[in-house]
Amino acid sequence: MENKIKKDLQKIKTESPSKMAEGMAMHRFVESSKDEKERICYDPYAIYFISPHIIEFGKKHPEEAKSKVEQMEKLFPGLSSSIIARVRYFDDYVKKYIENGLEQLVILGAGYDTRAYRIEELKENIKVFEVDHPNTQSFKIEKIREIFASNSFNVTYVPVDIETQQLDQQLLKNGYNPTKRTLFVLEGLTMYITQESFENTLTFISKESGVGSSIIFDYYPKSVIDGTCKQEIGKNIRNFVIQQGEPLQFGIEDDKIEKFLTNHGFKDIQVMGSKDYKNTYFHGKNENRKVCDLLSFAHAVV
Repeated sequence: MENKIKKDLQKIKTESPSKMAEGMAMHRFVESSKDEKERICYDPYAIYFISPHIIEFGKKHPEEAKSKVEQMEKLFPGLSSSIIARVRYFDDYVKKYIENGLEQLVILGAGYDTRAYRIEELKENIKVFEVDHPNTQSFKIEKIREIFASNSFNVTYVPVDIETQQLDQQLLKNGYNPTKRTLFVLEGLTMYITQESFENTLTFISKESGVGSSIIFDYYPKSVIDGTCKQEIGKNIRNFVIQQGEPLQFGIEDDKIEKFLTNHGFKDIQVMGSKDYKNTYFHGKNENRKVCDLLSFAHAVV
């Protein structure tokens, strides 16, 4: 029975666009709908990646929609705010890197990431590679064509199943230049791939990117992945993503992240824990918003 469940989950993962990608777009849409002075991040295109019937339900049944949001917050207290902080932090890091001479941006597990379309500086001379599973990516490309009359963005779509295909071969074949200063963005990805896949990705980045290249990613502690987390929210996160057909596969403890990255050729490692991003972004009306202490961010330089 257990093997059948695993096969069914894998079938969902490989044959359908990512449900989690749509869920992340929903978080961005809700936050972007807030007043400019209150919202933490802004993504005007997130709404296009959400099923129309969900939007329509929210308009026709606002109280029920509000109740569902509250139920999710009870199940995952603070996680939505952490996801929003992640979007903002990654946005800020990308913009900072552009100012410091970024030449290429590679977004791994791009999902419905819209940075290439909403960060003005990326529309000029910076080549963007969006890497994702073919099924999710093909759906996204359709949506991008619907949103914009003409696709004048400097984006190359690279269909890759990181778990089964060679990332280096596919990127190089699509014009990736290993001598340029590159930023690799892995938002909401590391926890969904195996340790082997993540380590292979780190090895590729450290060996096949220009001087000063960098990586930024987020991660859960290992206890969330293996089910030993003592916090109820940790168990809820693990069970929920299994039900969605996208189970968690990799996690690492904060006290091991520096050694882990150093062993793979990285330096200048910085970790942004929940207290850090809470203090950085949640002020004024947002001061009392809870964040999830299980989700951390890290960035490092090759």
